[in-house]
Amino acid sequence: MSRRSLYDLPRWLLAIGPVVILLAVFGFLYLSSPFGDLSNAGEASTLDVIWVVTVIGAIAGIVPVAIGMLWFPFIRELDTRYIHGFMALAAGVLAFIAVEMTEDVVEYAGDTGTPVLAFGLAAAGVGVTFAVMYVVSQWRQRTMNRTEKSGVEIAYLVAIALGLHSIGEGLGIGVSYVMGDTATLTLLVLAFVMHNVMEGPTVVAAIARDRATPPLRHFVAIGVIAGGPVIVGGWIGSFAQSDLLAILFYAVAIGAILQVLIEVAELIRFDADAVLTRANTMAFAFGFVLMFLLEDVLTEVLLEGWLVPA
Repeated sequence: MSRRSLYDLPRWLLAIGPVVILLAVFGFLYLSSPFGDLSNAGEASTLDVIWVVTVIGAIAGIVPVAIGMLWFPFIRELDTRYIHGFMALAAGVLAFIAVEMTEDVVEYAGDTGTPVLAFGLAAAGVGVTFAVMYVVSQWRQRTMNRTEKSGVEIAYLVAIALGLHSIGEGLGIGVSYVMGDTATLTLLVLAFVMHNVMEGPTVVAAIARDRATPPLRHFVAIGVIAGGPVIVGGWIGSFAQSDLLAILFYAVAIGAILQVLIEVAELIRFDADAVLTRANTMAFAFGFVLMFLLEDVLTEVLLEGWLVPA
C-alpha cells in the first residue's frame, strides 16, 4: 500500500487500528503463555539464554513500540496545536518515567549497603549524561546552521532516552528468566507491552510537525533504538546482576530524559508563542497519569492475580 493511500484511510481506522493490533498481541500473550516451563532455565546454555531472552525482549520492547508508531498517520494529519498536544503528552510520559526511575534508584541504593557511593554514582550519571547531550545538541544546531528545528532529530533523542529506560525493563525480564519464574516473567511482559505501546506515539510526535515525512528507515531505526535495549537489559539481567549497574543505567536514562524534555519544549516554542498553554498542560498531565495507570496500577492488578489465566 502506498503512503498516499495509507493517509486516505478513514481517520477512525487510523486511530483505532493500532489498538486492535495491540489487543490481538495482548490476547495472544495472555491466553497462550508462550514462555512455557522455565524451571530448568538456570541450567540452559549461554546461547539458549541469549536466544530466549532476545525473543522475549523483542516481544516486550520492539513490538509494542512499533505498534504505537502506527499512530503516526493519524497524528500527522492533525492541526499544529494538536500535534503540540501530542508532544506535550509525550513529555508527560517521559516525566513519569524519570520520576519512576528516581524511585528505583533510591530503592537500589538502599539495597547496596553503600548508599553514599550509590547516590554519588547516580548523581554523576545524571549530570554527565545531561551535560553530554546538551553539548551535542548545541553543537548539532550550530554546525547545521538551520533556521528550523528538525522533528526527526528530536525523535532520535527521545528514542535514545526511552531506550536507556528500556534497559531497566530488560533487567527485570532477565532476572525473572534465570530464576525460572514463569508467572512473574509473563506478568512483566504483559505490563511492558501495555506500557511500551505509548512509547510509539511518544517518539513520532515530533516528526509529525515536520512538513515532509522522513524515509521508512528512520522509523525502523527509531523503533529499534527505543525498544531494542529491553533485549540488552535482558542479557545483563541474565548474566550480570548488579544493583550499582542498575543504578547507573537508570541515572543515565534520567539525565537523557531531562535533556529531551528541554528539547521538546524548545521545539514547541519554535512553532508557537507559548509552551505552557492550557491544552499542552492538560496533555502533559494526561500523559503522566496514563503512564501511572499503565505502569503501576496495571502491574499491581496483574500481580494480584486478577488477570492471571487459571
